[in-house]
Amino acid sequence: MDDEVVQRVFQEGGRDYFQQQPSTSTSSSSSILQSLPLHVSFDHGYYLLVKSIQELREKKEGLVTVGIGGPSGSGKTSLAEKVASVIGCTVIPMENYRGGTDEGTDLDSIDFDALIRNLEDLTEGKDTKIPVFDFHQKKRVGSKAIKSAMSGVVIVDGTYALHAKLRSLLDIRVAVVGGVHFSLLSKVRYDIGDSCSLDYLIDSIFPLFRKHIEPDLHHAQIRINNSFVSSFREAIYKLKCRSESPDGQSTFFLKDEAQTDNFIEMYLRPPSANEEARINDWIKVRQSGIRYYLSLGDQRIVDKNFIIRPKAEFEVGRMTLGGLLALGYNVVVSYKRASTSVNIGSLSLSLETIDTLGETFLVLRGTDRKTVGAEALRMGITGQWLTKSYLEMILERKGVPRLNTPPLVSATSVSHNQEKDIAAPKPIRTTPNLVSRLEDLAQPWTRSPTKSKMEPVLPTWHFASSDRSHGGLVGSSAFRDTMKLAPMPDSYDLDRGLLLAVQGIQFLLENKSVPVIVGIGGPSGSGKTSLAHKTANIVGCEVVSLESYFKPEQVKDFKYDDFNSLDLPLLSKNIGDIKHGRKTKIPVFNLETGSRSCFKELEISEDCGVIIFEGVYALHPEIRKSLDLWIAVVGGVHSHLISRVQRDKSRVGCFMSQNEIMMTVFPIFQQHIEPHLVHAHLKIRNDFDPVLSPESSLFVLKSNKQVAYQDILNILDSAKFCSSVQNFIDIYLRLPGTPANGHIAESDCVRVRICEGRFALLIREPIREGNFIIQPKVDFDISISTVSGLLNLGYQAVAYIEASALIYQDGKILIEVDHLQDAPSPYLQIKGVNKEAVAAAGSALKLDGSYTTKSYLQIILERLPLVERSYSGIHTHQAARLQELVESIQSQGGSTPSESSQSREVSPMDGIIEDMQCRIRRLERWHTINTVLWTFLMSALIGYSLYQRKRQ
Repeated sequence: MDDEVVQRVFQEGGRDYFQQQPSTSTSSSSSILQSLPLHVSFDHGYYLLVKSIQELREKKEGLVTVGIGGPSGSGKTSLAEKVASVIGCTVIPMENYRGGTDEGTDLDSIDFDALIRNLEDLTEGKDTKIPVFDFHQKKRVGSKAIKSAMSGVVIVDGTYALHAKLRSLLDIRVAVVGGVHFSLLSKVRYDIGDSCSLDYLIDSIFPLFRKHIEPDLHHAQIRINNSFVSSFREAIYKLKCRSESPDGQSTFFLKDEAQTDNFIEMYLRPPSANEEARINDWIKVRQSGIRYYLSLGDQRIVDKNFIIRPKAEFEVGRMTLGGLLALGYNVVVSYKRASTSVNIGSLSLSLETIDTLGETFLVLRGTDRKTVGAEALRMGITGQWLTKSYLEMILERKGVPRLNTPPLVSATSVSHNQEKDIAAPKPIRTTPNLVSRLEDLAQPWTRSPTKSKMEPVLPTWHFASSDRSHGGLVGSSAFRDTMKLAPMPDSYDLDRGLLLAVQGIQFLLENKSVPVIVGIGGPSGSGKTSLAHKTANIVGCEVVSLESYFKPEQVKDFKYDDFNSLDLPLLSKNIGDIKHGRKTKIPVFNLETGSRSCFKELEISEDCGVIIFEGVYALHPEIRKSLDLWIAVVGGVHSHLISRVQRDKSRVGCFMSQNEIMMTVFPIFQQHIEPHLVHAHLKIRNDFDPVLSPESSLFVLKSNKQVAYQDILNILDSAKFCSSVQNFIDIYLRLPGTPANGHIAESDCVRVRICEGRFALLIREPIREGNFIIQPKVDFDISISTVSGLLNLGYQAVAYIEASALIYQDGKILIEVDHLQDAPSPYLQIKGVNKEAVAAAGSALKLDGSYTTKSYLQIILERLPLVERSYSGIHTHQAARLQELVESIQSQGGSTPSESSQSREVSPMDGIIEDMQCRIRRLERWHTINTVLWTFLMSALIGYSLYQRKRQ
């Protein structure tokens, strides 16, 4: 945890409550926040803000007030919503305090007096009413009651949330810059060249920023640079067809929950564009009442019948649109869209009427490609699917307006509901991640990323050789072997890398025909598996992990990052079969048993035509020579672990370079993995931290209250129900000399979990809020050599937990019953991505009032008397066994690949793991017997009760 950030004093203007009471502690403990010298990423800022609110709430009485300010489109509202979803606090949007004008970014339009009264009422413990503004009627339409004791935290979200009039009422001040704000400046500068200064562009597009907004941002304690613009990580999948008879569908859309929306959509052409300018160069503006939403370019991917689009739209002020027009941008297309939509579970079905086309379209949307396709079949929608955007349809019918002609305006008064549409399956022009090395930039942090020299254009794919005269027929084996992709000139972040990966696959499908075989390689924990599955979800293909090709005799040594552990002949045969269009049998490997469990048949159809192989050695020369597209991924937990070790070492007074740490913790990477990655066609830097990011949150409720098996079944969907058993061992590693106040803290430890033959890592303590534990969705697999490297760096095993877990799930909720070795009764955990669904499941199981947010480490240690703990805090009878396990890990992880098979015979690792698994299986059998007896007893009681009732 970032204690050095969260443990300091308020800047001037904050409500320093410590000044209201005599100090009873040292200066180090009488403070919460300090103004940060540099700004942080969106995910890191979110984490810091949540931890700061929690600590401040514990150390002061009364309300905690937070102000989140920044320019339009920077992402401040998204931050406020994400924090509120975790903290459960009240968010007060400043836009509700505007007057009756249609320009909400005007400082004079904000009713500061009313906002100040509301904050003062809440601070004094009084209930209050905040105004509600209707953006279609352009006026206030009522008020909303706010209870002072709802959560103890209030967030003020708005462009002027850090204004001098409010700062004295705020405990925590957060500035958010970036997002579309930076991206639009970079885009405009690219379009019009260097003829205008940066300050002139800012004054034109965001006329109030430098005078009224930017000065307030420097008073923030947490400064966030939001580099996120658009991402296909959480893509929207659309199927669209013409609705020949909208009246026939009317009964479906005449439900009470049907929603009607009307929008105006405009496309702006850059002033320097020629007659043949691509629509991807245009800026899209969508108007909803007095709100304006902007996106850069017509961003989308088309695959088969699906239109796939990212979240790429941000709210801006009306002055921004006026500034763009003043700079020479022209509105070349404008139309209205009226939409009536209903929700079908997680999907949305809409009827959309485009006035310029005079047609109505049926659109089905969702976040999962297979679900959208299955629902279309279930509903019997048989219309011809359309993959062109409404803009493309209009331009086909009307033609591209010449530079001196007026825009294509609407001919009727019909309104419209706009969703962001995106271009064709051709390369897409998007804005880059504008954040480069900020220390090298001269501009203030509030706008420095616009100094990036990188063009806001993604490169396009092409072949290294365009000479097709020697390649034979297109689609032939000779042609496929001759045509090789040219590598991309630079490395890219995960979002742009995902987009380029999909575009590369589509380019190969268009030019080399099927099948397209993709390889994604990188070190353990870099995010290659996540990238593979996200890419597969977009293009609708299969993913094969190289772990399926492990040799059982090699994997018994836990050497998952040893190239010799792969069955290369079988892999080559499978790839050869796929290349020639033959069915092939892919092995299925069980890591828990260390053996192949079966084979599954795989055939690449013409409809799909793509398969992805992912693994540490996917780009090894022996493998990549058979692949069409090579993708390398680095970063992720791989780099986060190095940073964590460097931080821990510095805390105990020892400095190590990152290269030294990498050589010890990832010994195989530099010698056997990294040399292959430099040859990749596409190189991706994954700086995504799932532990920090609110996008990957998993909400968990934990209780030791006993729950009957039947009660668990009753709250899960029987149609999707499945169950499994997992055995795991947790080892906690800590550097000696780490400040611990005489006890073990989870935040000081690196947790290594051994589960189903894998080693998984947790390097950061999860967030705890109320009854909830907020943790990442996924574990991060590492090799045994990484664990051995940590031990070689001086980390000591200070705790050890052994458990068996019974898991029940239905796709929405996961219920885990954990039997800890040293706990008298099992613990139940309810997990899910939807906080309300998790809470509802807990209430249905009658667990309210029994929750705990303690880790299993805390639970086990609290149960041990001091006299039964060793120097490290663990139970004395476990210390010897833990030491054996550590020595085995060191002996296995420290050996070279060639030594591993020899050392396996004399190593006690197999015996130790087998012994642990036997004990866990005994626990499982006891649990099964207990469940059967309990079920039998309850059935007998119910039967006897019914018998007595029948007699009476």
